[in-house]
Amino acid sequence: MDAQKFIIDSLNESSETKLKIKDQLSDEIIKAVDILVASYKDGNKLLLCGNGGSAADCQHIATEFMIRLSHHIQRPALPAIALTTDSSNLTAGGNDIGFENVFARNVEGLGSLGDVLLAISTSGNSPNIIKATEAAHAKRN
Repeated sequence: MDAQKFIIDSLNESSETKLKIKDQLSDEIIKAVDILVASYKDGNKLLLCGNGGSAADCQHIATEFMIRLSHHIQRPALPAIALTTDSSNLTAGGNDIGFENVFARNVEGLGSLGDVLLAISTSGNSPNIIKATEAAHAKRN
């Protein structure tokens, strides 16, 4: 494999994806931001879940909310919990109630009406992510 070609192709693909997001999803992103801002104004929190690299993304995003995105921004910590960080919880849950239920159980126990769940799945088909979103929707009923 030609390393130079791989690098250029990867950068081009990333750039094209970002342009598609800008052109096709900017309204949805604004809606998501508005929902999160309203949730924070009401005293609620952000919960995040994902698998593999998405789990790492969740941890990074939660940290940015708790700490801050920039040293130039002075603001209080915004409550955000990555449900991917507690190894005892994840392994006990996987063993006792099944890995497909671990995030849903955490949403059940830590989530409150008005909280926001950010669920990241590259495939969109991860059973534990789907069940977590179902548990979040059940909080509204």
